[in-house]
Amino acid sequence: MKKAFTLAEVLITLGIIGVVAAMTLPALVNQTRGKELETALQKAYSILQQALQQMQYDTGMIPNTANFGGNASPSATGTFMEYFRMYFVNHGNCKYRNCVSNSFTDENGNTQSGTQIYKTYNNAAKYANAMLFDDGQTILTDGMLIMVENFTSDILITVDINGINNKPNRWGHDLFTFQIENKTGKLLPMGADNTKYNTDTYCSITSTNISNGIGCTYKALTEKDYFKNLPK
Repeated sequence: MKKAFTLAEVLITLGIIGVVAAMTLPALVNQTRGKELETALQKAYSILQQALQQMQYDTGMIPNTANFGGNASPSATGTFMEYFRMYFVNHGNCKYRNCVSNSFTDENGNTQSGTQIYKTYNNAAKYANAMLFDDGQTILTDGMLIMVENFTSDILITVDINGINNKPNRWGHDLFTFQIENKTGKLLPMGADNTKYNTDTYCSITSTNISNGIGCTYKALTEKDYFKNLPK
C-alpha cells in the first residue's frame, strides 16, 4: 500500500520551493536584464562605428569639429548630425533637442540646465547633464536614441540603447557616451585613454556630479561583470 503525502508535508514543500524561488528569481532577472543591456551596447557600438566609417568614406573628411562645425561657430552647430543621421533608418528626427531638452523648470519655477528624463550612474543627482547631447538627436526604428554634442574640440555621441521609453534611463546603465577622436575620426568609448571624461570621476558610486556615468562606457565594454554590478 502506497503512502501518500499529507497536506502538511505538501504545504511545507511548497513553502520551501517558494522561499528558494524568492531568493533566486531576482538574481536571474537581473542577470537576464544585464545581458540584454550588454548586447544592446555592443550593437550600438558596432552600428555607430560602421556609420562613421561610411560617412568618412563618402565625404572624404574626418568627422571632427574642424570639418563639421561646432560651438566655436554657432551657425554650424549641429552640422555633424545632419550628415550622420543619413546613415541610419530613422523613425523620428528630433532636430537638435526636441526629444530630450537641455533644460527644465524645477519645483521652484527655476530653469535648470539638464534633464530629469535621465539620471546619473548612482542615481545620486536629481537630473543629468543634457547640455552634452543637445546638438542633434534622432530615434532609430528599433527605438534607440542617438544624441550628439559638438564641442569646440570634440564631438560626443550619446546613445540610449533601449529607447527613451524604457527604464532605467541612467548613464552607465542604458545610456552610454562615445567620443570621436579628432585626428583620426575613430570612435572611442568614453573613459578610455585620451577621452574627456575618466572612469574614476565619471563612473563613480559616490559622485553627485550631474555628468556621473558619462565615463562608464569603456568599463561597460571591457569588464566582464560590469552589468552584474550596476548600482541600485
